[in-house]
Amino acid sequence: MSDEAPTSSPILPVEKPAAYRVLARKYRPKDFSDLMVGQEPMVRTLTNAFETGRIAQAYMLTGVRGVGKTTTARILARALNYKTAEIDKPTIDLRVPGEHCQAIMDGRHVDVIEMDAASHTGIDDIREIIEQVRYRPVSARYKVYIIDEVHMLSTQAFNGLLKTLEEPPEHVKFIFATTEIRKVPITVLSRCQRFDLRRISASDLVGLFSTILGKEGVPFDPEALAMVARAAEGSARDGLSLLDQAIAHGGGSVEIETVRSMLGLADRARIVDLFEHVIKGDVAGALDEFAAQYEAGANPTVVLTDLADFTHLVTRLKYVPDAVNDQSLSEIERTRGAEFAGSVAVTTLSRVWQMLLKGIPEAESSARPAGAAEMVLIRLAHAAHLPSPEEAARRLLDLSGGEGGGRPAPNGGGGGGGAQAPAGTPVEARAVETAVSRPSGNGATMLRAVPSSAPPQPISVGRIEERTVASAAAKPEPKVPVNSIGDIADLCAKNRDIKLKTMVRGFLRLVHIEPGRLDVNLPEDAPKTLLNELAVKLKEWTGIHWVVSYSREQGEPTLVEAEQRAQEQRVNDARQDPDVAAILARFPGARITDVRIRAAEEELESLAPAAAESEDGDIVPDDDIE
Repeated sequence: MSDEAPTSSPILPVEKPAAYRVLARKYRPKDFSDLMVGQEPMVRTLTNAFETGRIAQAYMLTGVRGVGKTTTARILARALNYKTAEIDKPTIDLRVPGEHCQAIMDGRHVDVIEMDAASHTGIDDIREIIEQVRYRPVSARYKVYIIDEVHMLSTQAFNGLLKTLEEPPEHVKFIFATTEIRKVPITVLSRCQRFDLRRISASDLVGLFSTILGKEGVPFDPEALAMVARAAEGSARDGLSLLDQAIAHGGGSVEIETVRSMLGLADRARIVDLFEHVIKGDVAGALDEFAAQYEAGANPTVVLTDLADFTHLVTRLKYVPDAVNDQSLSEIERTRGAEFAGSVAVTTLSRVWQMLLKGIPEAESSARPAGAAEMVLIRLAHAAHLPSPEEAARRLLDLSGGEGGGRPAPNGGGGGGGAQAPAGTPVEARAVETAVSRPSGNGATMLRAVPSSAPPQPISVGRIEERTVASAAAKPEPKVPVNSIGDIADLCAKNRDIKLKTMVRGFLRLVHIEPGRLDVNLPEDAPKTLLNELAVKLKEWTGIHWVVSYSREQGEPTLVEAEQRAQEQRVNDARQDPDVAAILARFPGARITDVRIRAAEEELESLAPAAAESEDGDIVPDDDIE
């Protein structure tokens, strides 16, 4: 038996697993070649500037969140301070890491100072920068100040920075980043070279995600990546964060169902089915499809948003057929989107789009989002086959015989053999729904006119709008006569609507006016809501319905323009008066500033005994010249 003590095996240190780095940090761009995804114009500009030595003293990077503003600032600082054994000058080619590159990209270089303006907003922080710029960099070529969210600086801080920003020392460069470029004073912008970082397209994001997942060895479904890319809304950082979440949610893979469940999305194929029900006017089918998606976990607001996205896609495919090749689109969106683009009228798509834009906020703010979404779908299905407002108004005018009222109306049989209604006969317009009758080529409901001896009846168009068509010979007369733009301005003054009066005087150029109808031309700077507001007010003040429409004809001058021309004419006439010309010649530097005309000859005669002669006996002329 051996007396030797048993030898113990050495204790090896347990290696801790490396901390996980999220994809957004792990695959952060390190040079300009990585930034080529979506930012080609900026990279091209900087490349040419560095090659020619035209390096600005300050740069302003702007764009939405997650497009790479801070990353671009670090890469730019790295390019300004690039140095290797072979290269010692600013360059865009950063494939070989230089002496300062890693420290700059990690945010720990002593000569590259990063400051968050959201937490350093005051003049004291800027004063510290102003004092430090006098000193040369410790080891790098340039001392670079990166100020993120620069729009958060106070007005005093901006003013304190202006002089240094305009004439900085040759060894100092400024790089600013902001998401709110409109909040940056123009005095600062004018001293910077500005780069607008664009939103990254969905197809570019899909390509980026595919490359990253290939390096990570994560299996994925291309359509699932398209869903993540759409949800990212042009932000690479948001997209990579969602991709990280999708990998965890799917247990190491990115699949369609797991991504749809994670984002609360509806099936894209089912969205297309829902769109088809809406376009056909099938209310029951649309509600059943929505209920099925809602039970499967889809968010009502997301369903309406996806429906709006598909409506936009169909409209875009009508004019840009090549858009069908977008990688972010699923196969069902490509094929059926192209089919709808060839069969659905633009007016119908436009109406669906506008109603969805109003309906989505209703569903978001409603206490019952599902019920609100169903009401939106009901309105969409009912309005699917309505004619556009312009087309409906034009047809109603045609049916009522136009302005003269003497044109015979079409027969009511829809074919030959029917007797025509005599001139001036009241006409009843009926809407024939497309579910029963043959639709026109553009998908709008056909209207036909039939003679009727009964009083005019309300028009039922698609069971939504009701109007009364009166006889063409019996036009209602307004309670207050309106025959000119001046009458409208007087109405505004009488009803104390000074704002509308000012717009009427300054913007309306009369083309045609008659009771109930006003055609005008507008300058480019006229408010877009002016015609609608005027129609509402005229109906309220005159007691009849007014159609106020825009005309491409030049029209008469506005009241303000007419008054200005008249005033200019009076000044020219006054200049040609011999007495006035003598006064102007006698007093060098004198000028005519205003010419005022007496209102009436009777007023002059009544005032003549009291004011015709002044104290020195001079006669007061008809024109007061100042």
